[in-house]
Amino acid sequence: MTEQKTNVMRVLEQKKIAYTAHSYPHGDEPVDGVTVAALTGMDPAAVFKTLVTQGASKRIYVFVIPVAAELELKKAAKAVGEKSIAMVRVSEITALTGYVRGGCSPVGMKKQYTTVFHDSVESLKTVTVSAGKIGYQVELRPQALLKLTNGRTADVTAEE
Repeated sequence: MTEQKTNVMRVLEQKKIAYTAHSYPHGDEPVDGVTVAALTGMDPAAVFKTLVTQGASKRIYVFVIPVAAELELKKAAKAVGEKSIAMVRVSEITALTGYVRGGCSPVGMKKQYTTVFHDSVESLKTVTVSAGKIGYQVELRPQALLKLTNGRTADVTAEE
């Protein structure tokens, strides 16, 4: 399979951030993150999905959490100082981020939104996130990703 450069890869290269690109077989439909982790042979705890939400204030927030975890909306709201938080509709994702569902990355969105990573990211050697296109992932150092996205960490997932 030929290496396809995504916008995310271009941003990382421009900022001189080292990454490893991964691709997996896919159709046009989004694949759940646990399946992506299995297809790429990676530990699901180190593969993160990007979720786009809206607070009661109408501000947009991005949460990046392990693929097998569920976002706990109360914890998420608390982490960003909102009364409540809700997932944005799938139909709104592209307009807000420039990405499609299943290919949403915390890197290179149309705007820089407040971005919160699950705090487990800090203990990982590398973290893998979408490269901005279904079928493509990028693996990089969590510190580099946090710095690039101006991200912070918090416990925002539901207890297993």
